[in-house]
Amino acid sequence: MNVDLQQVMQRFGIVGRNPSFLRAIETAVQVAPTDLSVLVTGESGVGKEFFPKIIHAYSLRKHQGYVAVNCGAIPEGTIDSELFGHRKGSFTGAISDRKGYFEEADGGTIFLDEVGELPLATQARLLRVLESGEFIPVGASKPLKTDVRVVAATNVNIQEAIARGRFREDLYYRLSTVPIVVPPLRKRQEDIVLLFKLFASLSAEKNQIPMLEITPEAEELLRRYPWPGNIRELRNLTDRISILEYDRHLTAEDLRGYLPERTPELSTSLVPVERQSEERSFANEREILYQVLFDMKRDITSLKQTIATMRQEPHYEPIHTTLVPTEMEPMHTEVEEVTESDSEPYREPRKELIEAPVEEPLLPDRPMTIDEAERILIMRALERHGGNKTEAAEELNISPRTLYRKLRSYGEE
Repeated sequence: MNVDLQQVMQRFGIVGRNPSFLRAIETAVQVAPTDLSVLVTGESGVGKEFFPKIIHAYSLRKHQGYVAVNCGAIPEGTIDSELFGHRKGSFTGAISDRKGYFEEADGGTIFLDEVGELPLATQARLLRVLESGEFIPVGASKPLKTDVRVVAATNVNIQEAIARGRFREDLYYRLSTVPIVVPPLRKRQEDIVLLFKLFASLSAEKNQIPMLEITPEAEELLRRYPWPGNIRELRNLTDRISILEYDRHLTAEDLRGYLPERTPELSTSLVPVERQSEERSFANEREILYQVLFDMKRDITSLKQTIATMRQEPHYEPIHTTLVPTEMEPMHTEVEEVTESDSEPYREPRKELIEAPVEEPLLPDRPMTIDEAERILIMRALERHGGNKTEAAEELNISPRTLYRKLRSYGEE
């Protein structure tokens, strides 16, 4: 396919002259007329979303539908329904049949962004679509056919995910028939100033302000900065400077006031899959803790209502107790002697209270952080089960692996 690369870049508003970046665009144009699956990899913010649009625009499917799906933004419980559709009554809330994205994109192109976030069960369904063009909607019994071109993208290190059992190796080879690697901005130093000037021009036009100019020293400072957020960070910084800077002549000293003093440590390539997994696990643990605290609050409210009801009964009398610690016996309660007058009717003598240990409240009655409350709940569970981590994890409704990781963070191994 003989297409001028500059025309492609102009059509999609892409700026750059870095050889690796240009090679990635050229690969997208070359593979576009085929039906081969493409996997676009690169760090977050490098502009991976342009490549499926280029592939679709120069393909034979350009007059059919183009559907972009952010797999990482769809909850795990509904991802199958979103991708493959469902039938009425297949689950709570399914009040009618619904087409999934693969059915909607029939004949066109579907872009699966953040494909590395898909659950393993959904990966198996996607593999079937790629191999046979068939899928089964949730709650259906018969497979449907679809003819779609799949372009996927991810910022996860897929090879590491495969090694950890988080991504199917066979699906990876089906998706990456043609791999496209988008370089990070720090490896495109010749493009940084070009992009800054483009974003400054767009910001000036949008906000109807004079365009920002930049000195050679400031340009060099832009090139030396590592840009951990890539193009997205550069765009945000340019917009911020364009709006806030009174002097439209940006110097290196002015620019230093906008750049972070300390930049986060950069990874060598893609996001480690373990970090993303732990972030999701941590979010689930927070949900569990919130549920525990909510249940405690509900139980306390119920207890208060019960006590209030008891106090309204005609024969209710509070029992006053005195705690008497002794050296020989544990702390216990004694019943205060009740005196009766001759005019009062006879009453049965009260039975002595059954001796019971004083339980420590589940959480201290003081302000605390979520992390502190979480630690207290975990340590109390371990005490109740005599240090048995498996039983404690089962009570807390978390995996033993998560419990071990929490204890390591507390230094309680």
